Amino acid sequence: MNFTAPTFYFDYESDEIKDFVKEFRSDTISKKEKAKRLYLKVRDSYRYDPYSLSFLKEHYRASYLVSQKKGHCIDKSIILIAGLRSLGIPARLHLAKVKNHIGVERLVEKFGTNELTPHGMVDLLLNDKWLKVSPAFNESLCAMCNVEPLDFDGENDSMFQEFNNEGMEFMEYLEDYGYFEDVPIDFMETNARAHYPHIFGEDKNIKEFKL
Repeated sequence: MNFTAPTFYFDYESDEIKDFVKEFRSDTISKKEKAKRLYLKVRDSYRYDPYSLSFLKEHYRASYLVSQKKGHCIDKSIILIAGLRSLGIPARLHLAKVKNHIGVERLVEKFGTNELTPHGMVDLLLNDKWLKVSPAFNESLCAMCNVEPLDFDGENDSMFQEFNNEGMEFMEYLEDYGYFEDVPIDFMETNARAHYPHIFGEDKNIKEFKL
């Protein structure tokens, strides 16, 4: 698999992505530092929103997502991957099922459960080591949930906050779906339909939801 190539979804040769990462295009900044700064930019430039779902291919292109003001975990992961690849840092999408233990009232109301799937994160390669990072939860949201925002030091995984500041369980990984070279839109839709059938109903043609 080629984890630095542009694809339909990771279209980093677009003007939108070029503009998004232009501040990091300097030989004086190491790849490690570029990855750290880009991670923070993606984490905090977009408000996390799991309640707007789409399975339209055009809505998962990095060039489209980067112009939005909010996004869910997969959206933000795609932006980060496109940016990393554009800077010559290998990156790929990793999907999983997770459980949120704090602030779940609306999740349970809308999804019927506090389990979210598929949850997106990013694998990136630095110094011959694959690292897992999750840019989903922006800093302001973390403050509302009384949990420290996830930082990334360029050397260790930064996947999830296991506990909040009061020691209560926050995030839990339930199932690992592995990594993908490109965005597996068909798998994502099939997975979501299997876990949240009440959202989709009987209409196989529905591709967008506002919960």
